[in-house]
Amino acid sequence: MDCVVRWVGADAGMSFMAETGSGHALVMDGAPEAGGRNLGPRPMELLLAGAGGCSAFDVVMILKKSRQAVSACVVSLSSERASEDPKVFTKIHFHYRVTGRKLKPEAVARAVELSKTKYCSASIMLGETADITADYEVVEEGEG
Repeated sequence: MDCVVRWVGADAGMSFMAETGSGHALVMDGAPEAGGRNLGPRPMELLLAGAGGCSAFDVVMILKKSRQAVSACVVSLSSERASEDPKVFTKIHFHYRVTGRKLKPEAVARAVELSKTKYCSASIMLGETADITADYEVVEEGEG
């Protein structure tokens, strides 16, 4: 896996353009108090989003392979970071809201656990510095 990150330049404050090995681009920026112009997410926000995306991917894939009729998966993440540099994540909580038809709660629990302990490279890596916790709710399709 490769990625190239370029500083957009002095006129752009602290904006950076990332080009991924799969051919996608995204902008990252710093907070205004750090010289940024708030043109994109912070790099640490992308780490958190990446962990959420990685885990949601796993949960949906596992549920589909288990022949569960999953129709939506939303992962809300909350985190805490160290107060001093390096300001690593110290706590991350994943809350999964999984929607489908007649989903088995035990299948959702298993998918969440497998993602956390076996498949989600991002959250497993972040778990080296952060206490990772998770919970879930199952929503019957059409109920909200």
